[in-house]
This record gives sequence, structure tokens and C-alpha cells, in this order.
Amino acid sequence: MSKGSNVPVPTGGLRVELGWRSGPGVPDADASALLLVSGKVRSDDDFVFYNQPAHTSGAVRHDGKRDAGGQVTDTLFVDLARVEPAVESVVLAASSDGGTFGQVPGLYIRVLDAAQGSEVARFDSADASVETAFVLGEFYRRQGAWKFRAVGQGYSSGLAGLATDYGITVDEPQAPPAAPPAPVAGGFGPPPTVPPVMMPPPVAPPVTLPPPVPAAPPAVSVRLTKVTLTKEAPSVSLTKQGGTTGAMRVNLNWQVRKQFSGWGSKRGRAVARHADLDLDLCALYELSDGRKGVVQALGNAFGALHQPPFIHLDGDDRTGSLESGENLSINLDHKQSLRRVLIFVTIYEGARSFADLHATVTLQPGNGAPIDFSLDECTVPSTVCALALITNNGGDLVVQREARYLVPARGVSPQRTVDHAYGWGMNWTPGRK
Repeated sequence: MSKGSNVPVPTGGLRVELGWRSGPGVPDADASALLLVSGKVRSDDDFVFYNQPAHTSGAVRHDGKRDAGGQVTDTLFVDLARVEPAVESVVLAASSDGGTFGQVPGLYIRVLDAAQGSEVARFDSADASVETAFVLGEFYRRQGAWKFRAVGQGYSSGLAGLATDYGITVDEPQAPPAAPPAPVAGGFGPPPTVPPVMMPPPVAPPVTLPPPVPAAPPAVSVRLTKVTLTKEAPSVSLTKQGGTTGAMRVNLNWQVRKQFSGWGSKRGRAVARHADLDLDLCALYELSDGRKGVVQALGNAFGALHQPPFIHLDGDDRTGSLESGENLSINLDHKQSLRRVLIFVTIYEGARSFADLHATVTLQPGNGAPIDFSLDECTVPSTVCALALITNNGGDLVVQREARYLVPARGVSPQRTVDHAYGWGMNWTPGRK
């Protein structure tokens, strides 16, 4: 598509991909969406991005990021059938982190039918320069139907500038007050302060006050910060981030790798059959009273959120990408009961290693900035990967990115392998889902 052109789109589930090529010196980028009425958001609920990954209506969801051999995609899911009637358009935007879009090669937006996987529209942006935020496209209503328009409008003021333009007040840290002037060398400083002369207040006639003005509605305000852990900066303090209360959601999303397992026939055509990849998100825990255990789908050890171990696994997902992935929650209101928690993932079936698996881990505290990181490429025959280690250091909860692939010895389970690597010291018996 060319800038400004439009195409009709189906009213239903759509997958929107923001894509670009990664490489040395290439900034990261993030997809976002704004649901607009008369060109503005109605509340902060209408802004969907990495800090607020789902709209309250369920119509728009931020599904996360993938890096497939240097081709990066950040994905939104949009169900136009669930967009509220008052919403006139859904703006699809991108913001860069650590540089400008002129440094981002191969930037594009692509709309696909979520059910069929077929491409509905694609717009390649080729004229970016100093912009740090972009409106790449929008869905809009026209005569009872939905269309997609290629926009290509840039902002040099980043995500904050873009959000402000659509009626959002950005919650940013305030600058400290200016320091008082320093004394001038040689003893000549500012003139001394003369005490005011006290005068009796003038007598004034009584004043009739106007009626009180109704209070203005609260401003829409969102926080745009996030924390990305890397090899160079692998840890962060939840305490310093203000994220040590409420339930912290740990999410693992991955790109499903389909393995070729033979040929079949469908209406006279040769088709490939594929095996499903089933990953299990797990957690080893050690409580402050010395108790140890594991939370995992194997053996139905799903844990509990409001009693020990204060960790709960939501369920067992087998898709990883277009849905919610694997999730577990940690109750940080009971942080004093947690000594350490190791988040790890195992391959239950469908693959012999994590090779070609492109996964993203996100830790979202109830308060504070989300913490995310991507897994490195796997080059060993690993069936278990340690993701993140959370430790309680005298009341300071620290998240450490591990992203460590482990190779079990012959006859040794993935759980026993990760236990041995981190010195948990538990006894293991075979289990089944």
C-alpha cells in the first residue's frame, strides 16, 4: 500500500504486525494502539501498549514481541467486532527505544486475518528520519464497515508526544527544584534580605464570593516506562521500581515451531503434517521458613496465590503466540515469605530442543514498570531453560535475567537438571499431566 491509501478489512479478529530488521545499532521498537472518539481517547483505558496490554472491552490486545533470526515483530490483536459503537477509529502506532526510526531498517505494518493467516494489508515505511514515534496505520469506520488506512505520520517527541496529541497526560517524573544561587567568589553574594515592614491590613468592604466552580474531571494519565533486561544489564530491583505489592504476572510467549513429520493428502494436494510444541512454565520456590517445592502443570502442582507458596500457575497453554501464552502469578503482598523463586520452562512434547524457538518473558507487577527480556538463540540440545531468578535480599526483591539453556544427562528429568544447576536439593519422582 502507498501512504494515504485504504482497503476494506473483515470485521473480526485481525493480527497486526509491526516489523523491522534488527542488528547492531538498531533501536528497539514497540507497537501500541489508541481507540478514539472524535480524535481523542475517552480515558487511559483506550491506550493499549506494553504497560497496559489489553483494552477493557477485549477488542484490542498487545500480544508481544518476537525475534526470528533478525526479523523482529511486535504484535497486536484487534477484534473489530468487539470495538464499542462509540469508537470511530483505532490508531496503530509505533515508538522507538534508544534511537530514531531513521535507524530502523525495513519498518512495516502488516494486517492479517487471525483465523486464516492470510494477509489483508501491508504498508512499508521508507521515509523515516528523526522520528521516535510513528502512526503507521488506522482502522476506521465508513458507512457501517471497517477500513484500514496507511498513515505514515511521524513524531520527534516519542511515545509521550504521540500520546499527548491524542488526549493523554503522560505521568513523568518531575524535575527537582532549582538550587539557590551560590555565593559569589570574593565575598560578594546576593544583597541581604531586608525584613518587611509590618503594616496593619487595610479594611475592605465584605465581598460576595461567586458560586464554586465544579471540579474538572481527572486528567487521563499513564506511565510509559518499562525495563528491558539484557546480558549487559541483567538485573533490576522490584523494590526500587515500586513493584513489591499485589500479584506479579509472569508471562511466557513463544513462536510455535511446527516440525515436519510427513506428508498427507487433502483434496488431492500434498500437505505437510505438523507436530504441536508444548512448553510448560514452572517455578522452583524456597520460602523463608525453609520449605521448598515446585509449581508446574506436571502432577497438577498448580500452587496457590493466597496461601503458601503464594505462587499460582494459571493453566497449560499449547499455542504460545496468538493467545495468552503460559502465565503464573506471584503474590508480592507475601514477599516476606519468599526467599527465592526460579522461573523456568521445560519442553513437555513436540520438540527435542529449544532451537528455533523465539520466546519473550514479561514480568508485570501490580504496581511498577513491566520487566521483559527475550531468550537467546539455543545452540545446544536443551529441553529446559532457566528464565529468571527472584531473590529476597534483606527485603529487596531483585529480578535476575538467566536465559540459561540446560542439557539434561541421559535419564535425568529437566526438573532435576535445573534443581541441580541451582542447588535446590529436592527429591524428584516421575509425574504426568
